[in-house]
Amino acid sequence: MDSAEPTSLDAEQWLEEHGDALYRYALLQLRDPHRAEDAVQETLVAAWQAREKFRGDASVKTWLIGILKRKIIDQFRRDSREVALDGPDDQEQGEGNDPVDLFRSDGHWAQPPADWGDPRQLLENGQFWELLHYCLERIPPKLARIFMLRELQEESTENICKELSITPSNLWTMLYRARMGLRQCLDRNWVGSH
Repeated sequence: MDSAEPTSLDAEQWLEEHGDALYRYALLQLRDPHRAEDAVQETLVAAWQAREKFRGDASVKTWLIGILKRKIIDQFRRDSREVALDGPDDQEQGEGNDPVDLFRSDGHWAQPPADWGDPRQLLENGQFWELLHYCLERIPPKLARIFMLRELQEESTENICKELSITPSNLWTMLYRARMGLRQCLDRNWVGSH
């Protein structure tokens, strides 16, 4: 074993050193404590089985999170096989989710988006991330998953469509609905209170 490879002693420390970060990441993506724990366990087992392939090009934490991302995508893929994702016409339109409702006939906003302030400062604000998590829990789970894959994990459209067996137009429709639901929740709970 070369020195960059994790040793058995390192493997025992993975959970202690990185378990909380892995769990928080999995919980944000999966929104279910039991599924998040399962994903972390699967990640640690897969990492242990692949420990000889670890070259040390990245930190152990980065390597583990990379494995965890694949385990989460595997869970999303299993979920999409078990319960078909809603098609564009399968989900009821919520108030304000129809593009026609957002704009007046002259093309201007019917109700302009609220001013949220400096986006860079928002990203550094812990309250904003807590509220985003809160709002993600309030939109349909399938929409939240797709939003997280695309916007937080920065997966490509091609990969998401392939992994979830959906068309690009279905993906974009669901992303639109997710964004509108999040916008409404954030407008109500963030902008109005700050």
